[in-house]
Amino acid sequence: MIYLDNNATTQPCPEVVEAMLPLLRDGYANPSSVHQFGQAAKHQIECARLQVAKLIGAHAREIVFTGGGTEAINLAIRGILATRSDKRHFLTTKVEHSAVLRVAEQLERDGYRVDYVGVDRDGQIDSAEWESKLSDDTALASIIHANNETGVISNMKPLVESAEQRGISVHVDAVQSAGKLPVDLSSLPVSLLSLSAHKFHGPKGVGALFVRRKTRLAPLILGGNQERLLRGGTENVAGIVGMGVAAQLAEQRRTSIEERVCELRNDLDRGICERIPFATVNAQDTPRICNTTNISFDGLGAEAILILLSEAGICASSGAACSSGSLEPSHVLQAMGIEEKLAHSAVRFSLSQYTTRDEIEAVLELLPKLLARLTALSR
Repeated sequence: MIYLDNNATTQPCPEVVEAMLPLLRDGYANPSSVHQFGQAAKHQIECARLQVAKLIGAHAREIVFTGGGTEAINLAIRGILATRSDKRHFLTTKVEHSAVLRVAEQLERDGYRVDYVGVDRDGQIDSAEWESKLSDDTALASIIHANNETGVISNMKPLVESAEQRGISVHVDAVQSAGKLPVDLSSLPVSLLSLSAHKFHGPKGVGALFVRRKTRLAPLILGGNQERLLRGGTENVAGIVGMGVAAQLAEQRRTSIEERVCELRNDLDRGICERIPFATVNAQDTPRICNTTNISFDGLGAEAILILLSEAGICASSGAACSSGSLEPSHVLQAMGIEEKLAHSAVRFSLSQYTTRDEIEAVLELLPKLLARLTALSR
């Protein structure tokens, strides 16, 4: 199997699995218990909190563990709005992940005014429109750091600063960027930032929300006193420890991995376009995270391409895994102004530190043959 769907989920690092296994088998104490067994589990959580904080240039006390990236995003948006009942405006963009967009839709049903800022052909947020939509009634603005479908890196610093200058809190969805891009919250004035462990070789079912000190936030889940009353429920100790180890490894290895993976991604882009004349790399000329490419194959359907790839042992996707099964073209590509037929034919390949050159060469060898077969069948 050749796995090129790493924006959906990643293979856990062996070190992550090794760190989790003893806790699943023997370290099962409740971290809220006062006995030594429980306090040993609590200590491991706090060590992981520090590891995650270091990855993004934060303080350990600013990290709240959640059940994943989607929960972290919901806690950020809903938690802020619950403390600001006098403000009824939420600002975001047209290229956000569904975890943000579905919340935004619910906010509209709840009577909030929601604005969605557009992007250009390269997927970059329209800064003039962003500025014009900020208002005294804006409770929160939310920006995706690196797009999960195209890999486009948002030029978010001036957008964040323009909001901050007006006293407006900003949430950043860093689910796809954490561990792949440098994130330093000591120099970026965001109030909230969401992470997911399984996007950087940690386990599924655990995420984190950065909450800058003095930011008022209401909890979504009420129960015990865990996570400074911001997320009730007995902690997933093994998952949190796994996330901590994955964060530490990502911090240590990021630069060397980025260089190698970017070279492989560029070779994949170039090789596909050389071999397949009707292939177009979407957002090719704008900064992208090193592991992601989104390619349209004019005249073919993404679903049919993915089925043939899967039969050949190659895993890819047509966009966000959360949207699989949808017959609608990607909302991200539509927002970029990509023609509908090209949006319908777009396939996302996402690499990881475990992707090899032999795998990329195998894809470049197989893909033209598969598409030739598909073209013949469609005639």
